[in-house]
Formats: sequence, C-alpha cells, structure tokens
Amino acid sequence: MRVKLFILALLAIVCSSAQAQNFGAPYSSIKCLNVELDGSITVRITGEGRNRFDAKEQARKNAVYEVMFKGVQVENQRNTPLTRPLILEVNAEEKYAEWLSAFFADGGKYKDFVSMNDRKDHTNQKVKKDIQVGWSLTVRIKRAELKAYLEEEGIIKK
Repeated sequence: MRVKLFILALLAIVCSSAQAQNFGAPYSSIKCLNVELDGSITVRITGEGRNRFDAKEQARKNAVYEVMFKGVQVENQRNTPLTRPLILEVNAEEKYAEWLSAFFADGGKYKDFVSMNDRKDHTNQKVKKDIQVGWSLTVRIKRAELKAYLEEEGIIKK
C-alpha cells in the first residue's frame, strides 16, 4: 500500500512539473553586449542542462526566447524597437504552443537565428549549479531575420 502511494505521489509531482515547464528559462540571466547595425544583438546568456552540451543548447534557446517574448534591455536605451519583445500578443505561448514546441525542439528552427561568431576563445564559462550543469555563452541573435520569419509564419503581423 505504501509503495502504491509513493508511486502515485511521485507520478503526480512529475506530471505537475512537466506541465509547468517553459520554453525559455524564467530565471535565465541575459545581458546585452552589443547592438549591430544589421539589427542583430550580441548577448551573454546562461543555460542549464544535464551535461555541457545540453546546457549550451538551452542557453541558445533561452536567448531566442528572451528576444521573442521578453525583449533585451540595451544599456542607455529604453523603449526602443530593439528593447521590446517581438511577440506582444497576450497568451501567445499558449496559443502557439504546438508551433513553439517544433521551433524550440532540439535541432529546431531556432538555431537559424543564433550565431556563435561573436564568441571569443575561453569566454564560455561553467556556472556552479547544485544538480545540473550551467553554462554562460556569448551569442548573437539575428533579430531582424527572426522577426521576418515570425511574420512569414503568421505569428506576428507585418
């Protein structure tokens, strides 16, 4: 009887945490390093995963997510087109959940909008975490291309 209760409780915890998952990490730290003339943004972002590869992959996803849904604060610039999120629609995450799952899947389309060209040698850092591995990366988000793609897909209006 106790074993059944334990398994049932464990199952309830796993199911509730799976439903609460988000595409981007709600507590990822992002810092804008540079804004390019082509509309791309170079940021420093963290990600967590079960190993180094997963943590770096999650950091890239977090960077794209931040640009899409939260915006990136550029130093000394407030309320400019670059600081605003691309998707302003209320409850967009729920409305486009299926599309977002495919977009942010491992090896998904989000990779087309992340460039590692601004990374310098030895700038990737391991971040101390209790259970998972954390990594901090410097990435460039191709914001203009991402915006054009979202317009093409019908996620945002032109």
